[in-house]
Order: sequence, then C-alpha cells, then structure tokens
Amino acid sequence: MRVALREVGIVGPGLTDWTSARAVLRGERPYVTAPIQARPLLGLPANEARRATLATRLALDAARQATTDTDRARLSSVFASSDGDMSLIDSLCRDIFQHCFPPSPTVFQNSVHNAVAGYWSIAEGCRQPSTSLAAGDGSFAAGLLEAATQVICTAGPALLVAFDQPAPELLHPHRPFGCAFACALLLEPATPDTALVRLDLALRAADDGNTQTPMRNPELEAMRRRNPAARALPLLTAIAADQDAAIQLPYWPDLRLDVRLSRGA
Repeated sequence: MRVALREVGIVGPGLTDWTSARAVLRGERPYVTAPIQARPLLGLPANEARRATLATRLALDAARQATTDTDRARLSSVFASSDGDMSLIDSLCRDIFQHCFPPSPTVFQNSVHNAVAGYWSIAEGCRQPSTSLAAGDGSFAAGLLEAATQVICTAGPALLVAFDQPAPELLHPHRPFGCAFACALLLEPATPDTALVRLDLALRAADDGNTQTPMRNPELEAMRRRNPAARALPLLTAIAADQDAAIQLPYWPDLRLDVRLSRGA
C-alpha cells in the first residue's frame, strides 16, 4: 500500500509545531521539554470554542498545521485516539456514581469518541466523510492504515490526526500516559512523478520480537512509550531527516506495521 505525504503537524511538550520540531528531531537542536501551550481555536463559534477540551485543541492545532495549503472543507479525515478524552470519561463516571442526573450536556456532548471530528467539521465547514477510531496502543498505526486505505480507494487526499492525553488520578494507574501529544499527516495518492515523501505500508507478523522502532533520544523515547499517539515519533523523525528509512510501528500484539519511506523522482 503506497501513499504520498504532503504535510505534517505536531503538538507535544517542547514540540510546538512541525517547523521547530523538525530541527529537534533531526538532532540540530537539543530537545527541551516545556508545557504545552494550546493555541486559540479558529473558526469555531463562541459556544463551541468555550466547550472544546484540551484534546480537541491539540488535535485541531496539529490538523491545521498539516493543512496549510489545502482546502479543508473538501478533505476527508481520520481521527485516531486510544482512549479519547479520559477527563470527560472520569467526569461522567463520577456523575453516575454520585447520582447526578442528568449529566452535564457539555460533558456528554464531548464524551463521544467522534467529538473532536465534529469540532473539526464545524470549524472548517467540512462535510466530507470522517472516521474516528481506537485501537489501544496501536491506534496510530490503525489510523495510518485507515487513512492510507481511504486515499487509495478514493484517489483523493485524507487527513490523519492522532491524539491522546493523560488520564485523571483514578484512571491514571490503568492508562498511565506521561504527557499529552497530537500529530497529523496529510496523505494523498502517490504518482510516479511525485516529489513528495512516499510511504509504503505493510502489515507483518510480530513474532520476531522486533515490533517497534525506538527513539534515540531518551526523553523522546519516554514520550513515545508513554503516549499511544506519540508512537508516531520514529516515523516523524524519519520524515524530518528527509532520508529513506524503514520504521516499525506497534499495532496488535501479534502484528506490526512496517512503513518504508522513500523520496519520489
């Protein structure tokens, strides 16, 4: 399965956007962790902007970075998150436990797994198909497969957005994420004359013990391990290096997704 990569977006601790993150991922600048600064949401009505959670803000920030030269209203999309917004899950569970009925309409509205996709469609006036999926720690790989499949089946571009954020105190022991992270890839059909980065995807059995490519930087490796969306970091690093590379991404326990990067003609 082959697709081309048009643009990239990223938001994480010390990684504010793709332009600045490239230098860090290429090793040209040291990685320095810093609190995430969620940028203002654009295009949303005041009520929706006020209700948007951190997960929505990070996902839409990454998505906008990856679509600067694209008609967003005509773009199909895939939103991948292993657990969605766990702060809202925690809030709903507390309301149920404390017999607070009905639950907050805002919390309920944002708790569904495709809430972020809904905010994106409102902000961009986009009525194109959108898929929201979860596949545990393999959610990024699952999202990449889905987006690539859409590109090939429709012969048009597709936006992949992956995001996850830490859980509140009671849920954290069950899903111990170390930080929030979001990234976005704008994919399109690969043609023989394209000068873009080409991605060749293939599912492989993960029976050889080598199921994922690590990061060389210890701090970035810790980020990769402690956030499912950040499993994308080795792939993003290879893209930033602007060189041919082979990346292994975790998928299911017995499967991995191999991604081979190459430059077009």
